[in-house]
Amino acid sequence: MGGSVSCCISPGESPKIHRREVELEECPITTTEDVSEDTGTYLQHISDRELPDELAQESNPSDHPRASTLFLNKSQTDVREKRKSNYLNHMSPGQLTKKYSSCSTIFIDDSTVSQPNLKSTIKCVALAMYYHIKNRDSNRTLDIFDEKKHPLTRDKVPDDYSVVDPEHKVIYRFIRTLFSSAQLTAECAIVTLVYLERLLTYAEMDICPCNWKRIVLGAILLASKVWDDQAVWNVDYCQILKDITVEDMNEMERHFLELLQFNINVPASVYAKYYFDLRSLADENNLSFPLEPLSNKRAQKLEAISRLCEDRYKDLSKSSMRRSVSVDNMVGIKSSHAVLS
Repeated sequence: MGGSVSCCISPGESPKIHRREVELEECPITTTEDVSEDTGTYLQHISDRELPDELAQESNPSDHPRASTLFLNKSQTDVREKRKSNYLNHMSPGQLTKKYSSCSTIFIDDSTVSQPNLKSTIKCVALAMYYHIKNRDSNRTLDIFDEKKHPLTRDKVPDDYSVVDPEHKVIYRFIRTLFSSAQLTAECAIVTLVYLERLLTYAEMDICPCNWKRIVLGAILLASKVWDDQAVWNVDYCQILKDITVEDMNEMERHFLELLQFNINVPASVYAKYYFDLRSLADENNLSFPLEPLSNKRAQKLEAISRLCEDRYKDLSKSSMRRSVSVDNMVGIKSSHAVLS
């Protein structure tokens, strides 16, 4: 999972045998630089590889939790322009559609960092990719992601395919089709966005109208294999996108991994940062998560969960106290209240 060769070559062929053959064929030849007179052949661990100077800094959001996400920075330009336009034209924000809690009613959503709402998360991820394309710096790309050189369908690619920016709803429909057909989770959508921004940073390229579909497909393909326990095989995506071949999927996956330098690790802090930045993006673009009034049944459920967590915390505190006084066999000792004079 996450190797340089896809886990699916063809429906009737064993992936492990083919992977072993490719690894033997692509095994690098040891040079004199890799051989030490004292220790012999030195194989560098992947964690010991040094990144370039630009990537070693803490400005890469897909690796460092403190760095601001790229999509949120690119969206700020449009947000400021909208606010400035509304202020100059004395335009009101319109009818308020966002629900607010009151003394009698509390509104909460069902999206959490551990279990995000699928539909809302996909919309936010599609919006993040929309801002990436709209506010891109240039049109740097690679042939492996060019849709005209590697088409996803048999339909003729329009002549202006590299000029016209896709709308947000077009990107959303493309991602939603893949997620619904492959039955992927909302967490996979967040990891997809992490891999996409990591690719743009590592490969020093841009996501633009000519390559956005194949980049998104490659990121989803890799994220589903890394995140989900039962990964979707490449041949399954070929059944979703009827005109693409398994060989094309394998080649794109291999190039994607090489451009990522096989860095598919997503720390929990980075994942949480992307989740909350997506929520901030939704609030700034009036793309709120669905809110529902807190019912008595759900309130009782939340209270039960809270009590369970509180009881577990008390048990941990008692167990730690018992371990500290177990030498004197003073399990039943009680802490007395301090007297302040």
